Amino acid sequence: MSEKPKMSAILLLGAPGAGKGTLGKTLGAIPRFFHCACGDVFRSLDTRTRIGQEFVRYSSSGELVPDELTVELWRTQMRNWADTHVYKPDIDLLILDGIPRNVRQAEIMEESLIIHQVIHLSCPERSELARRMRKRALKENRYDDANDAVIEQRIRTYEEETKPILEFYGPKMVADIDATGTPVKVLYDVIERLMQLQIYKDMAGKKA
Repeated sequence: MSEKPKMSAILLLGAPGAGKGTLGKTLGAIPRFFHCACGDVFRSLDTRTRIGQEFVRYSSSGELVPDELTVELWRTQMRNWADTHVYKPDIDLLILDGIPRNVRQAEIMEESLIIHQVIHLSCPERSELARRMRKRALKENRYDDANDAVIEQRIRTYEEETKPILEFYGPKMVADIDATGTPVKVLYDVIERLMQLQIYKDMAGKKA
């Protein structure tokens, strides 16, 4: 039996507050793009299944979910979306947001993915990231997340665990996008970059 072809994907990477979620949702509303946020994967989890129960066992005890289990959850959800034709891997370019979270997850996901571009939303000023995170937390009534110590810890975790993914894929794969501009300008810069990719040109020419 032949193996399933790998999924074509774009990876959004950036510190908390850089705007990955907003950008991913906007791109996901455009035909030929499918936005996959890590949070959506966990929210779609069926806790009656073996893998769902494993996830609950770790998360309910406050333990970190192992990388292998996290990726298995992601793969399962991608299959579900493909089987129900919500996601069409032959014509949809996958936009990954929040996964992989570290180099180990990126290594495991290579079995299922071809990453065609890493979009790095760059925002060097920690004060601007903190301002955005605080504003979002208050808007969503998550007051604990507006705490300075929580914000500092989330940024530190990103820099220590997630940012090394940029080195894993290498400079030729990474497109640095200035995330400090207006949302429209950031979206414009990202779309301009994606439209230059051969994979986008190939998929844009396919019929739905």
